[in-house]
Amino acid sequence: MDFNFTEEQLMIRDAARDLAQRELILDVLERDEHSIFPEKHVKRLAELGFLGMMVDPKWDGGGMDTVSYVLAMEEISKVDASVAVIMSVSNSLVMWGIEEFGNDAQKEKYLKPLAKGEILGAFLLSEPEAGSDATSQRTTAKEDGDFYVLNGTKNWISNANCASVYVVMAQTHPEKKHKGINVFIVEKNSPGIALGPHENKMGMRSSDTHSVMFTDVRVPKENRIGEDGFGFTFAMKTLDGGRIGIASQALGIASGAFELAVKYAKERKAFGTEIIHHQAIAFKLAEMAVKIENARNLCLKAAWLKDQHKPYGLASAMAKQYTADIAMEVTTEAVQIHGGYGYVKEYHVERLMREAKLTQIYEGTSEVQKIVISRSLF
Repeated sequence: MDFNFTEEQLMIRDAARDLAQRELILDVLERDEHSIFPEKHVKRLAELGFLGMMVDPKWDGGGMDTVSYVLAMEEISKVDASVAVIMSVSNSLVMWGIEEFGNDAQKEKYLKPLAKGEILGAFLLSEPEAGSDATSQRTTAKEDGDFYVLNGTKNWISNANCASVYVVMAQTHPEKKHKGINVFIVEKNSPGIALGPHENKMGMRSSDTHSVMFTDVRVPKENRIGEDGFGFTFAMKTLDGGRIGIASQALGIASGAFELAVKYAKERKAFGTEIIHHQAIAFKLAEMAVKIENARNLCLKAAWLKDQHKPYGLASAMAKQYTADIAMEVTTEAVQIHGGYGYVKEYHVERLMREAKLTQIYEGTSEVQKIVISRSLF
């Protein structure tokens, strides 16, 4: 693995950093407070090519590698994890699956506008009774002539309202259990689709999250991705890459909180000197720095393996589990270093701590990642 970034990778990192530090920072507190969707910032992501950055140029994508994606995700997540999750869902979950497993007609119709940022997509797997246990899908897709008819409910769906395209997992052959699940591209404006209320979340509050209900939604058979029964395999393979995105997001949250903590520790004085000179604070920062560096290396290793077309599922699970857990630790310590100021919104670290928590939960909880990791040891 080469630790020297290419000129192009550094340019992508710097463009993401500039977007975050110059634009996202201006209204991030207001959007967090009032759960405002970052519409203008999503347009900027599209203009900069960040929404379809890893899609092949033949499908109007940026053709960038996964390492570049990790670098960009970290920089954006340092400031605004809500914008980062929109970018992650688009790149890792929606577009990668369509490009990897969809047919040319599906790519022409759906992948091209997604890659250009003309529309957004959403990934619909979780259900009220099927979160970590994705095999227990209750949403059904019954064959009816040239269509499938979808009925059921999906929970915790990022981009649910702003998306034009849904990638939906549903059970067609219950007797086959997980081997009977299919995956479909569903247009959001299809009759029979309804949304639940906007979720009032602890963190990532400007991310658009709803439940999605399907009542006799007719989906053309040509919108099924892959062979009959491919849905569960599709979901698991897609989540392997998605975990790289969330690990990078957690890395950004941690490194953003760390940078704020260092800045504050250099400015805040106590007992006659800046608090960074007190061993209690200096050692905290040293431990945070080591954890962040380890997390970054895990993220980059998983990305590098993916770019080299080597197996990366285990590496992505390790990166996601470790990085999410250290994001929670680092942001908590950043609040502690700020003292009372860390407990108010103005200083950002309390928001980063709230956002870190979700990285331990979605796209596979930390406990699920440990299951994936431990099974590889058998």
